[in-house]
Amino acid sequence: METTRQAERQRTTAERRRRELLDAADRVVLRDGPGASMNAIAAEAGITKPILYRHFGDKGGLYRALAKRHTDALLSALRAALDAPAERRARVESTLDTYLAAIEARPQVYRFLMHPSDDSAPAPEQGFDVGRHSAPLLRRLGEELAMVIAERVDLGPDSEAMARIWGHGIVGMMHAAGDWWLGERPCSREQLVRSLADLLWGRLAAAGDRADGPGF
Repeated sequence: METTRQAERQRTTAERRRRELLDAADRVVLRDGPGASMNAIAAEAGITKPILYRHFGDKGGLYRALAKRHTDALLSALRAALDAPAERRARVESTLDTYLAAIEARPQVYRFLMHPSDDSAPAPEQGFDVGRHSAPLLRRLGEELAMVIAERVDLGPDSEAMARIWGHGIVGMMHAAGDWWLGERPCSREQLVRSLADLLWGRLAAAGDRADGPGF
């Protein structure tokens, strides 16, 4: 029994320390964006880089942990927008706006997750290898959205396949349009939301709710 309690205390301590290190990494990312380095994160946490590696393995491990943290929060916000008591068009616009508002509120975090550094630092401290990890992040968003669509919208006999096409297509659209908009700011967020909703609206307006689903 004592051994079990000790193991539980150790696990709890390790989880708390991991959260603290991710908090430190977030602070550096908010400051440095894609240029965030393991050295800077270790310094912010008050530890040496080998200790940081011990917790996350390598840069990729730390990136994946940060990506999961922020993707989980984004998915929770997107689901809340989809579940809001409103007409379908309003929920479509709210979901698009939730994504765009998230990247607008923390652009450095977005750029860290989606854009590699400019590699201007010496080789040992080049930025995180974002290209290896951003695609799985977008695929996860696409699969999650596909599940939401599949459980809510009747897309006919190939509903599951269509839902995956829609899920990944919508995420790709949001990502590409949001990336362009965040960099150039050619229009207001509200105008971008309305325009993207117009693009999606034809088939979405015509599709019925699944009889056994929560509705959309």
